Amino acid sequence: MAEFTLDLNDDQKQVRDWLHGFAADVIRPAASEWDEREETPWPVIQEAAKVGIYSLDFYAQQFFDPTGLGIPMAMEELFWGDAGIALSIVGTGLAAVGVLANGTEEQIGTWIPQMYGDANDVKVAAFCSSEPDAGSDVASMRTRAVYDEAKDEWVLNGTKTWATNGGIAGVHVVVAVVDADLGSKGHASFIVPPATPGLSQGQKFKKHGIRASHTAEVVLEDVRVPGHCLLGGKEKLDERLARARERAKSGGERVKNAAMATFEASRPAVGAMAVGTARAAYEVALDYAKTRSQFGRPIIDNQGIAFQLADMRTQIDAARLLVWRASWMATTGKPFTSAEGSMSKLYASETAKKVTAQAIQILGGNGFTREYPVERMHRDAAIYTIFEGTSEIQRLVIARTLSGMPIR
Repeated sequence: MAEFTLDLNDDQKQVRDWLHGFAADVIRPAASEWDEREETPWPVIQEAAKVGIYSLDFYAQQFFDPTGLGIPMAMEELFWGDAGIALSIVGTGLAAVGVLANGTEEQIGTWIPQMYGDANDVKVAAFCSSEPDAGSDVASMRTRAVYDEAKDEWVLNGTKTWATNGGIAGVHVVVAVVDADLGSKGHASFIVPPATPGLSQGQKFKKHGIRASHTAEVVLEDVRVPGHCLLGGKEKLDERLARARERAKSGGERVKNAAMATFEASRPAVGAMAVGTARAAYEVALDYAKTRSQFGRPIIDNQGIAFQLADMRTQIDAARLLVWRASWMATTGKPFTSAEGSMSKLYASETAKKVTAQAIQILGGNGFTREYPVERMHRDAAIYTIFEGTSEIQRLVIARTLSGMPIR
């Protein structure tokens, strides 16, 4: 088991510097353009694929880093470049995590490579869980999956929303209800292969931030997928549902559902994204405070500015430590006895919102214009307290964990 350490090894430092260079040289120069266009930055994704950043191999190497720091380190550097473009680059990863968390070895080997494509023909994937009436409340999900035993097919019907890459993805991973009586424990995840009839893109959302990332509804109308597209397989599903029914009768311990397993694995990574955005805004504010003069001296000489910067840096470092701790715990198999994963996302998300707002304040009127990137960073930061579990949900998870109450 890897010991927890704050020192990156030489290989990690090399990867970090490589990612930082790509973020500085490729992502940042394109950030404003794609934010204004509100379109998927396919040329940037292709550049990432050419150098090996947008690839299964790269994310597998970071995912299996024995220290657990590979993924959060990568997320921080890419999102330091720009949150919208970075999310377009890493958004496929959530679908991949969904397969890794719930799929068989054969499914992992078959579908994850198809999610990325290659440098000459890049693809993206989408994880579809949220619904118009079921966001944080996954127990209220209405999308249904019905098994057609005669044809060994699952028939999916429903509407998903807030899906990153929804509709433009080749592979969609869809969470659906297979037993409504079991609430959130009656869910399962399905692969919907490319060009499957019945799947279509609904509304594409025009967003406050992360505008270079495609977010849309996904409509499923009598979508038929082969039996082998049920993640984990039917035998495993039947066993899990039987245990859930038995525990429901006896009032025993609850079992984790497919969507929650995916979110639990990804929350520290979202925290790392927030750290990257916060750090970017802090650095812009620090540089500005050193060079901007008022009343004959740099504004950083004023305690009102200097103390804000001190607080910003302290909060960023504290957020990173929480993210690294949770990532290390997850990788080394240490249980989140105090909801450490949710703690990391909660604190890092709230820090990103606060730090980017402070950066605008330090830049004054300039910070409010699009001539400087902090206004975009502030718009982007708002999403971290919302997606993959709102801050309110994180607090609920933490409180229920500390009290011993069940997390539904």
